[in-house]
Amino acid sequence: MHAPDYPVYTTGSWQPFPGQEEAFVAAWKEFAGWAAALDGAGDGILARDLRAEGRYVSVVGWDDLEAVRGWKGHPEFKERMSRVQQFVDKFAPTELEVVARSGSEA
Repeated sequence: MHAPDYPVYTTGSWQPFPGQEEAFVAAWKEFAGWAAALDGAGDGILARDLRAEGRYVSVVGWDDLEAVRGWKGHPEFKERMSRVQQFVDKFAPTELEVVARSGSEA
């Protein structure tokens, strides 16, 4: 299985409040589904950190930085993000530009 080679990724490090993990995952899935329908967005994944209890990491690929800006500037972004963050104690977002890939050029 091979993922598309997006040039830009957004990631998030999430730590839900204890006991809120299931609600967080459900809210994240709804949020990511909305984002994936926007122009330039790829599918998102949410993974549980196996070495840091209670920590999750999300990754979404994007066609370009303009698509990321369009997502974050969307009129619904803040309200939809707040539906996820109500279950979260700590959140750290990042925007990443690919500079290299294994087996190929970036």
